[in-house]
Amino acid sequence: MFSLVVQMEVRPGRREEFLAGMAANAESSVRDEPGCLRFDVCSVDGDENRFLLYELYADAGAFAAHKASPHFARWRTVAEQVVASQVTTPGSLLVTHTAEESA
Repeated sequence: MFSLVVQMEVRPGRREEFLAGMAANAESSVRDEPGCLRFDVCSVDGDENRFLLYELYADAGAFAAHKASPHFARWRTVAEQVVASQVTTPGSLLVTHTAEESA
C-alpha cells in the first residue's frame, strides 16, 4: 500500500478556510476514490496553524488518480490561498494495527 504523510502550515487567519477545504477533499477522496483507503487530518498541539495528514492508497496508481480528481483540483485552488508551507513524504505501509482488528 502507498502511504503519504503531509505536514502543512496554514497562513494566520486562514485556519477555518483550510479546514473546510481539506474536509471536503478528504471526504470526497474516501467516498469517490476506490483506491483511497484512509485520509486523516490531524491538528498539532500548541500551534493552531499546523496540521498533519495521513493518507493511505491501494497503490501509487490510486494516488495518481487522486491527484487527477476534480475534488483535488478544487482543494489545490484553496491551498494556493491558505497553505504557507508543505512537506510531503511518500512511503509504503509496512505494519498496521487497528482497534477494529482486535475487536
